[in-house]
Amino acid sequence: MNLDVNTLFMVTIYVEAILGLLLLFAWVQNTSIRAVAWWGFAHLLRAASVVLFGMYGNVPELISIDLANAMLFTAFAVTWTGARVFDGRPAEPVYMVTGAVIWLLICRLPVLSEAVDARVLIASGIITAYTWLTAFEFWRGRDEKLVSRWPAIFMLFAHGALFLLRTPLVAVLPWSVTNHVYGSVWLTVLSFEALLFTISIAFILLAMAKERTELRHRTAAMVDPLTGIANRRSFLQEAALIAKRHVGDPRPTAVLVIDLDHFKSINDRFGHALGDRVLEIFTETARKSIRATDLVGRLGGEEFAAVLYDTSSDKGFAVAERIREGFAQAALEVESRPVCATVSIGLVHCEEAVLDVPQLLAQADQALYYAKERGRNRVEVASLDLVLRHKAGVPAAAGSAPAVAAKSAAQSAA
Repeated sequence: MNLDVNTLFMVTIYVEAILGLLLLFAWVQNTSIRAVAWWGFAHLLRAASVVLFGMYGNVPELISIDLANAMLFTAFAVTWTGARVFDGRPAEPVYMVTGAVIWLLICRLPVLSEAVDARVLIASGIITAYTWLTAFEFWRGRDEKLVSRWPAIFMLFAHGALFLLRTPLVAVLPWSVTNHVYGSVWLTVLSFEALLFTISIAFILLAMAKERTELRHRTAAMVDPLTGIANRRSFLQEAALIAKRHVGDPRPTAVLVIDLDHFKSINDRFGHALGDRVLEIFTETARKSIRATDLVGRLGGEEFAAVLYDTSSDKGFAVAERIREGFAQAALEVESRPVCATVSIGLVHCEEAVLDVPQLLAQADQALYYAKERGRNRVEVASLDLVLRHKAGVPAAAGSAPAVAAKSAAQSAA
């Protein structure tokens, strides 16, 4: 089947222009992802370059070949720039036009003015370089969990490799608009591959932008914006998953409820900005004191909680003490202000077959209450006797002996 060049040019122009406008329309709907605008303009630039290519024979080659190629290279460079912007890296205006400048300078060299093979090789190399650079930019940002990132990397790398196949074709086929090169099966395959790539990559890039938006919305709903750890909703959901895993593989588990002492006084004395910094310092201390597999979250205000799965009672108490001591040291002075912030911690340990996290949080909260009553800046371990006395309404001072005994035993073991 022969390939009609005029039809191919017209289809390519329409497709590039429509995709460019579609991406720009998507960007207008959500201007926070600026990369989409870069990608939209790249498609419009490619459409304009194809228009100039289609004028071959009717206008000087300076326009239909040299300028058209320069615009095409810039379009691929704009796509690369969009990939950089997408992952938070700055645009590089100089490198964005480097390919076009190199091409225009080469076209002026007498030795290459008639060397079609060499010029095509250079043009293919420039396009492949920008395409592979785009794939590399997406690969650099692979830590972000975007599923659509990987097909984009694969397609860009494959397209860059296939684009180089045009070079050996030109080496064996004469360069002429009327030549049977346009009826070549290989050129037909490559031309349609380029068209399909244009369509596919546009939708994949759009999918990446959409996936990132959805990911950020989910993150905003599940992560505390100040401290970067799980919020109350996320903490309870993750704790429920731990409880389900516990049913099939019961392990000793420690649950901590933590509250910053006199936090309102810190805000009143030093301001809310410094109070926020104190919360961040606590979060940093807590993360350093627990394992990566442990769960920590902010329940609200200055109250936090942690679930330490597969942790003995002695180790659970040691972790709580490490958090308490580490924070007291880190918050002794904040931004050259004598804050001297501390925390009180209530701890409960579970070795039952069923891990009832809400009930354990309630028991740990009771132990936290006793820690507050007994002077703050301490760790109290919940015990059955403590719970019974709490239900009976016995004051902390009269019923503190069991809690003290539990704490002393843990300290001795630690």
